[in-house]
Amino acid sequence: MASSTVSRVRRESRTPDVNPVRRVRRQLPMSPWLFAAPGLLIIGAFILYPFVSTLVNAFTDRRTLIPGEFVGLANFRELLHDDMFWIGLRNSSLYVLGVVPALVILPLLLALLVQKNIPGITFFRSAFYTPVVASIVVVGLIWVWLLDERGLINALLEAVGVGRIGFLSDQWLLLLSAMAVTVWKGLGYYMIIYLAALANVPRELHEAAAVDGAGAIRRFVTVTVPAVRSTMALVGALSSVAAFKVFSEVYLMAGPSGGPAGEDTTLVMLVQRTGTGLTGRVGYASAISVVVFVVTVALMLLVLRADRRAET
Repeated sequence: MASSTVSRVRRESRTPDVNPVRRVRRQLPMSPWLFAAPGLLIIGAFILYPFVSTLVNAFTDRRTLIPGEFVGLANFRELLHDDMFWIGLRNSSLYVLGVVPALVILPLLLALLVQKNIPGITFFRSAFYTPVVASIVVVGLIWVWLLDERGLINALLEAVGVGRIGFLSDQWLLLLSAMAVTVWKGLGYYMIIYLAALANVPRELHEAAAVDGAGAIRRFVTVTVPAVRSTMALVGALSSVAAFKVFSEVYLMAGPSGGPAGEDTTLVMLVQRTGTGLTGRVGYASAISVVVFVVTVALMLLVLRADRRAET
């Protein structure tokens, strides 16, 4: 009896575990968290903590070197009587109205042009995408040199007898010039998104529409647009958020003062101007940031809701 028991124990000890995954999970229960820890630390340090800190500071009178005290809704009440806040809200809203339609339609048309695999099309795709990877600082400085009073564009206009135009000195022309730079730089990025969507459109739909006698414009309206409607909603949401939070283009072209008399200041520029420096009003700038966050979330929800209504 003892010998049979000993032999059975030896056989069981030599038998491999039929479920090694269970054994590993039992031995290392924290391994998934160890792999996720670096990403969670980065998200917590650079996203969650600044977000919570901004919300808390919005209800205080904190300054750069002064912790501040709780003041409730005083910062938000002050916003209602701040002329610069309303100027920034106006310019940011106009930026959305001017940029988003162009970034929804033009990249789609551009994607249709470069969709076909013909000789040399890779060069054009790369050329259209180059502004996306270029530094916004470099792009902004190049356009400032082009649009300056003594820049290339004004020199050409003067040569043909039109005269010089104050692209960077007029309030509305400066804002329109910044919008043009934003559209020019974002065309390639959204073109890639549309190219991925167009690749999933069945060719049979276009062939059937062509057989029915539909021309290129009609096929675009009845076949292409409905097939990429969800992608258009995505592009609209992304471009709306980016346009409302615009900073670099206007800052580089208008300067820290925000153009003539600060009339081209956007909300994010106002946050930077108010909340930085040794005497920066961090609490007040945080309140403006909360407004920017609420409006951007509302824009995304509005675009997505409009897309759902269009599908139904």
